[in-house]
Amino acid sequence: MSRQTTEFERAAQAGATRSTSTLGELWAFLANNKRWWMIPIVTVLLLFGVLVFLSGTAAAPFIYTLF
Repeated sequence: MSRQTTEFERAAQAGATRSTSTLGELWAFLANNKRWWMIPIVTVLLLFGVLVFLSGTAAAPFIYTLF
């Protein structure tokens, strides 16, 4: 007895074989949904995250002089 797969199941199986990074998925979301206004927000948040990460490393004295 064979069972027919639905369109959803076929799409899920096709997506499972493809490996996409988090940034790749974010870029695809922005492109498919025309959310180009989110790019500056995401960029600022990423830069802020890098700044927070670097504040706990040996680069901290150099970052504190920027402010």
